[in-house]
Amino acid sequence: MRLVEKVFNPTGKKHAGTLIFFHGSGDTGNGLTEWIRFLLGRDMEFPHIKVIIPTAPVQPYAPMGGENSNVWFNRKRIEMDCPEIRTSLASIYDTVNEMLVREVAAGVPLNRIVVGGFSMGGALAMHTGYHLNRDLGGVFAISSFLNTGSIVYDSLGCVSQDEQLPELLMMHGERDTLVPLEWGQTTYDELAKLGVRGQFVPHGTALHEIKKDQLLRVIDFVQKIIPEPVDNVFDSPKPEPATTTKVSKKGKL
Repeated sequence: MRLVEKVFNPTGKKHAGTLIFFHGSGDTGNGLTEWIRFLLGRDMEFPHIKVIIPTAPVQPYAPMGGENSNVWFNRKRIEMDCPEIRTSLASIYDTVNEMLVREVAAGVPLNRIVVGGFSMGGALAMHTGYHLNRDLGGVFAISSFLNTGSIVYDSLGCVSQDEQLPELLMMHGERDTLVPLEWGQTTYDELAKLGVRGQFVPHGTALHEIKKDQLLRVIDFVQKIIPEPVDNVFDSPKPEPATTTKVSKKGKL
């Protein structure tokens, strides 16, 4: 399934990496784009990185009484201890995998792709980078969490000690009442136990929202993972996987 996407091509001559930014539940790619533009005073653009901000499919969403909404996957309740609906997750895995395949076919190595998001979008990013394909360069999540017993934890439990996982940046508002800070911290701690390296950054004044300084931190994170190539040679902190136009799933249902 091809999603509606807001795309910001590199402002320079070389497309040397890709950032995929997933919005939160009930939002759209246009909505997130406008939010970023309001906070930064400009679009999120890079000289060498393509930015993709897709819109989630419209589907029934149980926390809204089954009404249709733009959501990446369905869930029974917004609670950490609520089991995942893995059949719903499987559908969006296929869609995200198609996006990754397109970027690899365009010549972008997996280790120069960063995925991230806000709220539910951040959860999808963690599913993408730690279950769907662990060859990606980095993952970021703002005000997000994984459910207790998540398939992501199951997937990481099978990882060998020498496998290098995508670096993680998690940020969370201390005043967030929809997704409490403890949910984000617990998620980060569980991922760290399973070999994920990264950083968890609380924000003292943030509610369930994105702040400008969080976006600026994301920009720095992305530029670290996907530096500008020197002399047309990719310079990445992570070993490049074999070149292929097929992106295989790392995890299984």
